[in-house]
Amino acid sequence: MKITDAKVFVGGPGKNYVTLKIMTDQGVYGLGDATLNNRETLPAAYLTDYLIPSLIGMDPRRSEDIWQFFYRGAYFRRGPIAMAAIGAIDMALWDIKAKLAGMPLYQLLGGKSRDSALVYAHAAGADLEDLIASIEGYVAQGYKAVRVQCGVPGMPTASYATPDIKGGTAPFITDFSGIRPKTEIWDTEKYLRFMPAALAEIRARFGPELKILHDVHHRLLPREAAAFAREVEPLGLFWLEDPTPAEDQDALKLIRQHSTTPIAIGEVFNAIWDCNKLIENELIDFIRVAVTYAGGITHVRRIVDLAGQHHVRTGFHGAPSHSPISMAAQAHLNIWAPNFGIQEYLVLGTPACDALFPSDHHVTNGLQYISDAPGLGVDFNETEAARYQYQPGSHPVVRLEDGTLWNY
Repeated sequence: MKITDAKVFVGGPGKNYVTLKIMTDQGVYGLGDATLNNRETLPAAYLTDYLIPSLIGMDPRRSEDIWQFFYRGAYFRRGPIAMAAIGAIDMALWDIKAKLAGMPLYQLLGGKSRDSALVYAHAAGADLEDLIASIEGYVAQGYKAVRVQCGVPGMPTASYATPDIKGGTAPFITDFSGIRPKTEIWDTEKYLRFMPAALAEIRARFGPELKILHDVHHRLLPREAAAFAREVEPLGLFWLEDPTPAEDQDALKLIRQHSTTPIAIGEVFNAIWDCNKLIENELIDFIRVAVTYAGGITHVRRIVDLAGQHHVRTGFHGAPSHSPISMAAQAHLNIWAPNFGIQEYLVLGTPACDALFPSDHHVTNGLQYISDAPGLGVDFNETEAARYQYQPGSHPVVRLEDGTLWNY
């Protein structure tokens, strides 16, 4: 069996999805997602110019060897561009193998560990009252876990992932008005004065059963993050996400010394070597890697296995930039992983998205149920794809009130 061709498609309804389709001489094809938010043309070019020419003629069933070929065969390794491209190939190869076996992909991983997977929604508000209304909407839909983000009084611009105006919609990060990013203004002191009390009010309003998650998005220094985690510890958060930039991994030791609030980190990690020490030293509680830019199913499975040895659960990244293909790949990992924790989930199911990526995977009452169709269980409509093209865009940058560039 041989790979005969591979194509890359860039575009989608309101997103720049990077979709890889690998064809074989037996008529079976596989799909992968190489979307790298706001840098989409780079993994697309890496696939087209460097990887696909070597991929043609290979046996798609040898997914492990192909992964090693593209990873170890490159002198310059890792990084989000290369790993997104390798991840897309790996997803597509697993898709092909599962289709050849006539099984849903999770069966090749070892079968189901659960019948459904817990997901969390994104609730956001321009102020606390607005946020509470957003949470109520998700609770009414049956969600058992909600990430909460709220505008901070006195902050000159909207805070991370919150609407500009009351009753508005939280932005999907990418601004397609141009490639030059807009600027958000951040004030740590205002945030630290406001957010613990806001989280306490949310807990009091919704009781102990709702799983509450909050994302700091790398905005705090280590000492500030440790103090914040200790202050909100009595609230029983499901997790505190990215309290401080992950580059300084020793900072997590300081947080651990001061609080037992669960910590979730890893959405910017690209390989097991970015997170193995955090996992082995049990400095985090949830690992947030994504199957797209952490090298595909083959590599993420290794991360999941390592995490399972150290009481760390999964909490895969699921931002709007992930296409239904990568979300399907993560769904199969979620249904298998014995140390599954939760899955980030933003509703992708618009009619236009469903037309581009037909699938029977679905979420009901805050739980994701997986299709038993062979392979990943998601398809790709090339006729629909022809309607879309790449649109340049960017996410914001963050500055302090004095103009200093800060962490996004």
